[in-house]
Amino acid sequence: MKRSIYFVTYLILVFFLAGAMAVNTELAEAKTLNFALAGNPDTLDPHKTSGTLTFQTIKSVYDTLAETDMNGKIVPALADRWEISDDALVWTFYLKRDVVFHNGDKLTSKDVKATFERIMDKATGSPKAKEFKAIEAIESPDDFTVIFKLKEPTSPLLASLASGWGAILPKGLIDAAHSFGTQPVGTGPFVLKKWIRDSRIVLGKNNTYWMKGLPKLDEIIMHVIPERAVSVQGLISGQVDVAYVIDKDDLPMLEASPNVKIETSLSALIMVLSMNCSNPVLKDVRVRQAINYAIDKQKVLDVAYGGGKIIGTFMDYSNAYYKDFSGLYPYNPPKAKALLAEVGIGQDTTFELFIPQNYELHVKAGEMYQDMLTKVGLNVKIKLVDWSTWLSDVYRGAKYSGGLWYCRSLCQVDKPPYC
Repeated sequence: MKRSIYFVTYLILVFFLAGAMAVNTELAEAKTLNFALAGNPDTLDPHKTSGTLTFQTIKSVYDTLAETDMNGKIVPALADRWEISDDALVWTFYLKRDVVFHNGDKLTSKDVKATFERIMDKATGSPKAKEFKAIEAIESPDDFTVIFKLKEPTSPLLASLASGWGAILPKGLIDAAHSFGTQPVGTGPFVLKKWIRDSRIVLGKNNTYWMKGLPKLDEIIMHVIPERAVSVQGLISGQVDVAYVIDKDDLPMLEASPNVKIETSLSALIMVLSMNCSNPVLKDVRVRQAINYAIDKQKVLDVAYGGGKIIGTFMDYSNAYYKDFSGLYPYNPPKAKALLAEVGIGQDTTFELFIPQNYELHVKAGEMYQDMLTKVGLNVKIKLVDWSTWLSDVYRGAKYSGGLWYCRSLCQVDKPPYC
């Protein structure tokens, strides 16, 4: 009897990718930025998603208590400063004054309290609720002081507060059950003006933004362009100012254009192939090890993504706490074959590799994984799904009947929260 194991995408272990961003050089004097977005966000509610496309869109709409600076250091944002008790169980944040939400409400500690109570409320269904599970109580003794009382010391808490899903929402709209998914309201430098699904998202300048002199743009238009060729032609013609991820096959054409500038650097984009250990086949550590040994990770990075660094852990290379585990599972197909033979896994077991189809780079990587895994004796099939389905069914719904799924995390430590 044949067995099927369902992956969910394409990457093995974790990689730190080389990022390439193409910028039209005529942007310098422009007051409107045209940005190529690879697909539709599943929602614009920062508490109800883990989608990269959502945070690419709304990072400029919302603010957080703290944020990362250009060097990845966590610095104050809506909070001027904070204090942590000696036992690390009481965190006190002092808010900036005269910060105003897009709807005219003034920011107070009650908004912060309501925000995190909303995230932790099971009814909200936030996929990031666990990030704040150590919080036992939140107090707002005055309008500009917020106190978090913890059940136990929790080192990652500050990073979670500074993340995109720590966005602060106005209490009045939370209480009114406002639809943040379609009408986001924050304190950020830009305000949502329009969202036409499958077409564009338009953000306008927040004239009352608390950071003086910012933003410098009047408008951002995010064009939903899943097709790589359309994005490239848009850059060359000037209809698109910025495209975040560029296929290396397109570089010669872009480099030949006098109006396009290519900026390359290591990004904080982390790719993970998570394995569902409740699956009878993948429960065996030897199978998981074999899958790791079967993949030439550096080749995938070089061919599919134009370069990058193997990191071997879910922590980006630029992180101050990064530790190198990349040598744990080097490329070793004979070792992979031996482990699979030891377990007795053969062609009667089918692995389905789920890939979000709107990311051509990922599809290319997935095809390479399929080839590499096939060469060590695994029967691998690729299934392409649209991004919204991937997020709802695969990532959040775990509807992959056991197996592996792909997770993508974008931490923009090298970019400020404005354009």
